[in-house]
Amino acid sequence: MTLPVQLAAGFALAAAVALAARRAGSLADSGAWSATLVGGLIFGLGGWRWAVLLLAFFFTSSGLSHAFAVRKRGLGEKYAKGHRRDAGQVLGNGGVAAVMALAHLLWPQAAWPWAAFAASLAAVNADTWATELGVFNPSPPRLLTNLRQPVEKGASGGVSAVGTLAAWAGAALIAGLAACLDATALSASRLLAAVSLAGLGGALFDSWLGATRQAMYRCPVCGQETEQHPRHRCGAPTVQVRGWGWLNNDWVNAASSLAAAFLGAALALL
Repeated sequence: MTLPVQLAAGFALAAAVALAARRAGSLADSGAWSATLVGGLIFGLGGWRWAVLLLAFFFTSSGLSHAFAVRKRGLGEKYAKGHRRDAGQVLGNGGVAAVMALAHLLWPQAAWPWAAFAASLAAVNADTWATELGVFNPSPPRLLTNLRQPVEKGASGGVSAVGTLAAWAGAALIAGLAACLDATALSASRLLAAVSLAGLGGALFDSWLGATRQAMYRCPVCGQETEQHPRHRCGAPTVQVRGWGWLNNDWVNAASSLAAAFLGAALALL
């Protein structure tokens, strides 16, 4: 199959998945367009193995978001966005993976693009699983920077035993698939270990950024700390209380995905 035909088939498949996800309520309109772009590049340039990993992340994370939407309803004031992913969320979660597909096109014989691609998806899958399942931890999460200060469930930078186990499971799922589907010269055991560790590391880096650098705001009316800006759900303007104003959750996801991609490639090749 020639590259133009493969790209056309990849974008057609990505568009079909994005449309189905939009109708199911998993993607907003902007998210569907962005998912078509990201998925088309990954499906078209990487092939079916790359498609399997991306779809595993998308369907498991979207399924968890829908399954536990009621459980998280009380935490909605903390998140800037809901479970209908928009363009920022799609690009933050899948942008690095799409770049790795482009790297695979340029260096088709190299092993590192596959390892980096898998690790980037392992990180965002780990973060999503931790967010969705961490609410089941019986005690309040602790702030990652000191592991002593309790924070409210859903607060950026909070970690818990259940959330960390969920993160490891989410990373391990992608790592296991990557090891089974790998067509490079890397050993399955090395790839499994590298992608699992990089995915969990990326998720923890996400939490560290959330605790230290991500922009957070407070509603002066109801006193809630939130990611929402410029207005809280109650309608009041929010006031920044910490972090860098430009670093929202989408950029945090992109940064953790990129860090995991570098770490995964390094661990797999060293």
